[in-house]
Amino acid sequence: MSENELKVNYGTEDDLPPVGPKTALVSIIGRPSAGKSTFLNTASGEKISIVSSVPQTTRNAIKGIVNTSLGQLVFVDTPGLHQSDKKLNLKLTKIAQDQIADSDVILYIIDSTRTHEEEECIIANMAKPFVKKLVIAINKIEDPAADVKDARDFVKRIFADFPEDRIIEMSAKEDKNVNDVLRALYALSPEAPKLYPEEYYTDQEVDFRIAEIIREQAMNRLEQELPHCIYVNIDHIEMKKANLLSVRASICVERESQKGIVIGKGASKIKEIRVESIKACRKIFDYRVDLDLQVKVDKNWRQKDFVLNKLLK
Repeated sequence: MSENELKVNYGTEDDLPPVGPKTALVSIIGRPSAGKSTFLNTASGEKISIVSSVPQTTRNAIKGIVNTSLGQLVFVDTPGLHQSDKKLNLKLTKIAQDQIADSDVILYIIDSTRTHEEEECIIANMAKPFVKKLVIAINKIEDPAADVKDARDFVKRIFADFPEDRIIEMSAKEDKNVNDVLRALYALSPEAPKLYPEEYYTDQEVDFRIAEIIREQAMNRLEQELPHCIYVNIDHIEMKKANLLSVRASICVERESQKGIVIGKGASKIKEIRVESIKACRKIFDYRVDLDLQVKVDKNWRQKDFVLNKLLK
């Protein structure tokens, strides 16, 4: 069986156990940069969640939908759980906690290239009460720095007698054993009607997807300078023609001094972010996106509840 047969809902699956059609809401949890967004994008075969080397890239509970002949898995990529008492981090943690409690199945992704210290223990203990609906994926096995044995030892310490068939070593980046993870998730999923039509791979609105694309392009170019100090607001969006969407958007920063960093010398940085965002949109949408992009200051926005409530849905 090829890698794609399970994912795209065609071909035979004689090697799989017979089951009825299943549907499940699956929460993906793990530390920042464990590979949750990469897994979601690989499993769905589409760009759903933005990916960056910067921790806590994901801020919302983002849905990606996988349809196969076994049924439908509706994945929610939750924010990377991070130990901090800052208002933004507390809200991100609340989103993840609520999603875990409401899900049918939980996928806990562990980064095999990192040591498993206090932050990892907090996440594992958060998942512990839901062990009956838990699948554990040890990720990044392709990386030379991976220590799979150490990750497995950590799982055994925290989750006593956890079933071996629900611990899967994978590379989300290289699409290795991702199908094995899907099989394990289906095994725990209830038989139920599908939540979305088969052609859906996400329920994200167009404006949200474009804002996330812009934020991804900005974060990957600002490196460690101020990625967490920005958010993107869609100021206006309108379908001008059948094949042309006009978008006016703002990259918002916290202080006036940060504005110049995003704009860059001779507006080089903001131009690059705009051009690359348009290219990324071209790969996703079947119409052109015309993007007008500027930078605005929203002073101390991470301390404003009305901004956080708007962004962290």
